[in-house]
Amino acid sequence: MPKQNDFDVVVVGAGSAALNAALSAREQGSRVLVLEKAPEHLRGGNSYFTGGLFRFAYNGLEEIVNLLPNIGEEEQAKIDVGSYSNSDFYADVMRVTEGLSDPNLLQILVSESYPTMLWMRDQGVPWILAYGRQAFEHEGKLRFWGGLIVESVGGGKGLSDRLFELCQNAEIEVRYQSAATELKTSNNGEINGVVVKGPDGYELINCRSVVLACGGFEANAEMRTRYLGPGWELAKVRGTQYNTGEGIQMSLDIGAQSHGHWSGCHAVAWDLNAPPHGDRNVADLFQKHSYPFGLIVNVDGNRFVDEGADFRNYTYAKYGREILKQPQRAAFQLFDQKSKHLLRDEYFIQQATMVESDSIENLAEGLDINVPGLVKTINDYNASVQEGEFNPTNLDGKGTVGLTPPKSNWAQKFDSPPYMGYAVTCGITFTFGGLKIDTRCRVQDTSDLAIPGLYAAGELTGGLFYNNYPGGAGLMAGAVFGKIAGKEAAQRSG
Repeated sequence: MPKQNDFDVVVVGAGSAALNAALSAREQGSRVLVLEKAPEHLRGGNSYFTGGLFRFAYNGLEEIVNLLPNIGEEEQAKIDVGSYSNSDFYADVMRVTEGLSDPNLLQILVSESYPTMLWMRDQGVPWILAYGRQAFEHEGKLRFWGGLIVESVGGGKGLSDRLFELCQNAEIEVRYQSAATELKTSNNGEINGVVVKGPDGYELINCRSVVLACGGFEANAEMRTRYLGPGWELAKVRGTQYNTGEGIQMSLDIGAQSHGHWSGCHAVAWDLNAPPHGDRNVADLFQKHSYPFGLIVNVDGNRFVDEGADFRNYTYAKYGREILKQPQRAAFQLFDQKSKHLLRDEYFIQQATMVESDSIENLAEGLDINVPGLVKTINDYNASVQEGEFNPTNLDGKGTVGLTPPKSNWAQKFDSPPYMGYAVTCGITFTFGGLKIDTRCRVQDTSDLAIPGLYAAGELTGGLFYNNYPGGAGLMAGAVFGKIAGKEAAQRSG
């Protein structure tokens, strides 16, 4: 029996944004096909490689318990989740993007974040509190910080596996090794099909609507260099090797409008010896995100960023770019025993590139850092540390004086051996530039008119993030706009 090649909605991509779009379209009664460029054993896009953390607005513990009903009264008494209002979420994005985020898209992200979390819960996605990554004990309670408190069970892998399971339960067809290469339109400009390159060659799939959710161009070395600039072809790719920009390009080919920060991206501190693309066994554990409680230096032994400028949620996505600018594209995160208990799990994996030593000189030699340079940096830093209470759950203001760059928070003297040093480089997560969409996720043409039948969500859309982004906002945006795109595409096809 020949396979069906007529669908109401075709979803291109198979990460969280794509699969939420597929579930949303199916919920409206549409016949839905998901096209996954990767083979089945490498499925899931960048979502698979994330920590599974979602940033959303909430009004206190009651709404968290509503989302995670298994939190008992005893557990509730031991935690402080605070609250994170719509205005807090909106302000955080605007602050880290230097006021450039599209206010209309951002308002949708913020206002639909909690309802979308509830919708995903109702679909069957399980949530847990992110104790290991977003909570520290202070004054007898585990206090969550930085507006980011919930993750999917099993992290990115768990999220991906569960979404595929839900799609299977909903009788949504998924085709692997099936890369969309061209969008087809009718004479009046409406989407009516997708050309797909599969294991048996090219074929045309007829449809009424297409949802593009197949990532940015972060795994395309040529596009990285063209848009992000010289040196970016040498960055390591944190996630999937399959996000190479075809979804964006095929849309531009039919008149879609480019939008957003095309020379910007999400890039983090990533293990110096990690492979060129994401490792599905290690997943996101090559990242090194506890740097606010230590020091970061380059091969000359010099500091080059304010490690304590803000919670790591608001700095980690831009500091990878700063590492790429350093000699040999390398940096070193240094910690002493006072901060060891604050380090995240990723620092203790077998694959971490690290050196431990009882002296600064031997630490420098082990990491190939200039020895006199590092010794001077540590001495200058220690002399500049001010007194005060160290509190990892707040911006504690315990900083340095007379140091350039300063360390604005969490500054403790570096004097408790054995010392630990971790070698890192730049790992790119996703690119910020992409397609222009409206608040209904309709892709806009160069005249700011919707291309009939074409929708987009996730990392290949532009306009939300510029220069930086707050942690957990990417997965949340993918889910919010994926849900909207799927519903809109289905209603048009109906």
